[in-house]
Amino acid sequence: MRISSVTMYEQSVSSMNRQQSDFLKVGQQIASGRRVVNPSDDPQAASRAVGVSQAKAVTEQYADARVSARNTLAQGESVLNSVSDAITSAKTLLVQASSDTLSDVDRQSVAAELRGIYESLVGQANATDGNGRYLFGGYQDDSPPFARTSGDGVEGVKYIGDDNTRAQRIDASRLMPVADNGETIFRSVPSGAGYVARAERDTDAGSSNTIGVQEAEGFFANSGSVTFKGPSRVNADAAGFGESFRIEFSVDDTTTPETVSYSALDAAGNAMQDEAGNSVQDVVYESGQTINAAGISITLEGEPEDGDQIQLRPANADDANQDLFKSLKDAIDVLEMDQQGQPENRAHVRNTLSSTMRELDNSLDNVLTVRASMGARLNELDVVDAVGGNRMMNYEQTLSDLVDLDYNEAISEYSLRQVGLQAAQKAFVDIKGLSLFNFL
Repeated sequence: MRISSVTMYEQSVSSMNRQQSDFLKVGQQIASGRRVVNPSDDPQAASRAVGVSQAKAVTEQYADARVSARNTLAQGESVLNSVSDAITSAKTLLVQASSDTLSDVDRQSVAAELRGIYESLVGQANATDGNGRYLFGGYQDDSPPFARTSGDGVEGVKYIGDDNTRAQRIDASRLMPVADNGETIFRSVPSGAGYVARAERDTDAGSSNTIGVQEAEGFFANSGSVTFKGPSRVNADAAGFGESFRIEFSVDDTTTPETVSYSALDAAGNAMQDEAGNSVQDVVYESGQTINAAGISITLEGEPEDGDQIQLRPANADDANQDLFKSLKDAIDVLEMDQQGQPENRAHVRNTLSSTMRELDNSLDNVLTVRASMGARLNELDVVDAVGGNRMMNYEQTLSDLVDLDYNEAISEYSLRQVGLQAAQKAFVDIKGLSLFNFL
């Protein structure tokens, strides 16, 4: 078969181009460190690598979200640590103020210290995360969640945030709360907190007030000198346990001496029962006695006036005070009162401090519960971080197996292609020299 010179030239050039292309491809692989430089190099591996890269990018986003969540939780936990310290300090001051050896001036000094703690707590409740977002406002994080209020000469703090909890997705299957709302922290009590008593009379019942201190909307301080200790739980299975009720005093001044009796009444005015199942209604009162009703016992001392009441409510009842700021404000107000020589004022101060200390205990328990929850979430972030780190390592290994270059193999291939290219070039030179004109 005859082979023309043109054919030999074309075959030689084609062979050189092919060898040069293979040589260049190996050079690109070595330079980039990747086996699959173009999708055409290995379409199946390139397709799988795209999916793995996308999953890796999503995992990196979750890792960034966990960093943000950790910062927010750490700041919140730090604030709650300060809040718990402030409540503990306030409780210590109230114990000090409960001593009968203190004068009115001494109590006013304690009130000044309590006011400092009160202002500090308001500031902590309006803490931000460093980016201008308020930690405890729920979704309303662009303005302070706790605002000052004043009306009828009574100042206080109002929560204007919402009851939502900001959450952040830290993994594909985990949406983690990162900032608890102020309602949960500063205006709630833990479940099972027990009963709280307040010596106050319901003005809706038509009772009068001689002290002039308003305890809450619709309630005023008692006129008599009755003080209480407790309440304590006696029997959680008793009829009426867990319901709010009141101990109401009535004084019959037609007898000599006056006859004082009490009744334990529920919200509808029905009599509660004692441990023996007897109705607690119109029972003769004696100072120092312990009253049992609805599975709750409370010890009373002093002399009541007609219409005086002791309100007993579960700490988490709707009509119970669960507001940390109101508890402190009540204590500050009574410590600033003049109580020397006025038994009713002394009783009012003692009862209010007793109620406030129990409310502060409940608030502290609640803050510690929320803080423990934040700590648990921080620990969970560490666990999820470890899982995410392992997942990232798996993705990296998979990508490496799919597209990364084996340098030992590539270098050998590079040398082989170099030899092939040189051989093709040498063959072309030799073929080019084959001509009859060289022998003429």
